[in-house]
Amino acid sequence: MDIYQSILRPLLFNLLEVDPESLHQHTIHTLNCWEKNKYLNAKIRHYLCFSNSRLGQKLWGLNFLNPLGLAAGFDKDAAVSNVWSSLGFGFAEMGTVTYYPQSGNPRPRLFRLPMDNAALNRMGFNNSGAEVMAKRLTAQRQKCPSIIPIGINLGKSKVTALLESTTDYVRSFRLLKDLGDYFVVNISSPNTPGLRSLQNTNMLRPILAGLQEENSAYKPILIKIAPDLEWEEISNIIDLVQIYQLAGIIATNTTIKREGLTRNIISATGNFPDQEAGGISGAPLRDRSTEIIRFIWQQTKGKVPIIGVGGVFNTDHAWEKITAGATLIQIYTGWVYEGPFIVSRILQGLVNKLDQHGLHSISDAIGYQSI
Repeated sequence: MDIYQSILRPLLFNLLEVDPESLHQHTIHTLNCWEKNKYLNAKIRHYLCFSNSRLGQKLWGLNFLNPLGLAAGFDKDAAVSNVWSSLGFGFAEMGTVTYYPQSGNPRPRLFRLPMDNAALNRMGFNNSGAEVMAKRLTAQRQKCPSIIPIGINLGKSKVTALLESTTDYVRSFRLLKDLGDYFVVNISSPNTPGLRSLQNTNMLRPILAGLQEENSAYKPILIKIAPDLEWEEISNIIDLVQIYQLAGIIATNTTIKREGLTRNIISATGNFPDQEAGGISGAPLRDRSTEIIRFIWQQTKGKVPIIGVGGVFNTDHAWEKITAGATLIQIYTGWVYEGPFIVSRILQGLVNKLDQHGLHSISDAIGYQSI
């Protein structure tokens, strides 16, 4: 029996109606306690981890024990970067972090949409800043280096003018470049004014050029794009990815579209979801993100690695993204709704999928249905 789905989630979501952001903060605190307790950490690893060599692959010189990672947004300040391997993840992405500390948008700013298996957030990159993250990661690495790749998602500070974006991103990268295994340029969150305009090629060029100039250690740098871009805009970004020799693309961030959502009132605000600002994650994003993954894979002939994210709740969803062209996949909203056992369930299911299709390893499945 899955205790989370049968008892904890109904209790927290329905009976107690715990505020999503408060629950998130409590979860981080709990994970921090787990991380410090070696005995408990070992027990958690025993129950939640699934290992199979067929799921492993090497990418950017990094070893990924499995293709399932934690998406950015959950561990914003790298508070518990060493715990994610114990929960079964093959990698984890910290942030989004900005150069300047910022409190984010006014609360409430995070909402569950259970009828849609979705979440709506307008957090606004709330974080303690790149310097604090750098100090924390340094301490964590000295104490116990992570056994899985750790990515760092970089965003633009709200107080920084759009024309100064390059300097802002480069400053964060300079502080953190020795501490992350890969880096992500987040120019696609809908919750920082004007940020998505940085997806325009003229705005994006100097940012990528500045980061690569600073990137003397040749760390993998990816770009995270919005699901609401037109095909031509995505093609233009693909061109820049190749020109500036980026390591890959993350597809996709949250969507600002509201089509197909159940019109249930959000109790915290008294409004319908389409009356609230912010980005939608979860099931409503699933098909669009997979379409974009397939488009990128076909346009690049599979030569640009893709991290697929958006609406992954089970093995079938993960398999769809991998066979569309994703080398790796990430979850966040699915982890919140399905609970910690989702990781091992998906990974075991992926091995079964490999058997069903007569494939030797997960690498053989990448783009399998997009050829």
